[in-house]
Amino acid sequence: LNRPEKKNCFDLQVVHALSAAFRNINRKVQEQQLQQQSRGNEEDDDGEGQIAAVIFTGEGSSFCAGADLSNPPSPLDQSSDLPHHLYANPVHQMSLCPVPIIAALKGYVITGGFELALACDILVGDSSTIFRDTHVKFGLAPCWGLSQKLQRRMGPGRAKMISLSACKVKAQHAYDWGLLDELVPTDKVTHDRALEIADHIASNNMTMVQRYLRAIHEGGSTDLAKGLQRERELGIAHYIEAVGDGSTFEGAKEFIADDTRPRSKL
Repeated sequence: LNRPEKKNCFDLQVVHALSAAFRNINRKVQEQQLQQQSRGNEEDDDGEGQIAAVIFTGEGSSFCAGADLSNPPSPLDQSSDLPHHLYANPVHQMSLCPVPIIAALKGYVITGGFELALACDILVGDSSTIFRDTHVKFGLAPCWGLSQKLQRRMGPGRAKMISLSACKVKAQHAYDWGLLDELVPTDKVTHDRALEIADHIASNNMTMVQRYLRAIHEGGSTDLAKGLQRERELGIAHYIEAVGDGSTFEGAKEFIADDTRPRSKL
């Protein structure tokens, strides 16, 4: 994500570009799989020249502080499971990625940015990393899986504490609670550590890496699919009502525009 002046908040254009980026990655990996199968030498598969992993990060001081409310993606579209909407849904496209996605986090990981992080397989953060789910604060429904994925990472009690209070979760707490998979030392950059992890992955048999990743995904999402379906139904019902009265993002816009509220130094 490359909008550091906006803390990498995503607008409609960014969502479309991110979806396209992962569609392209998925296509390239699938082409590599077909080439590997046609050579028939999986036993000797050393991964040379293949895409082994994806590193997802943000330019500047933050990973992603959520949606840019000057031009946000449609929550109705992002809650939909119609094929043409899923085509432009970045989290859905990330879920189809055949190789591991490593999140290199720092600074704000807020609401929609929180959901983008949870769409990754491995989360690496530093001491500046701050998670926050503000959906309930502004009367918004999650569209990208936060209500289901967070509790699977850290248990329902802590997930409820985070999401229903809309309070910040700092890096050490996030690591202690299992939200961050690794908390890098202060003298190390998360992107560099993510590259090291990607290199370790790439040193292995890539056919088995992809099959193992698929087994973990499929085994862990047996009931998740039903939960995500329920979240989409909630989102559609909520936004049909909210869009109808024109108040969808008004609370969040007022909060952001309030010059009297305390400001972070990030």
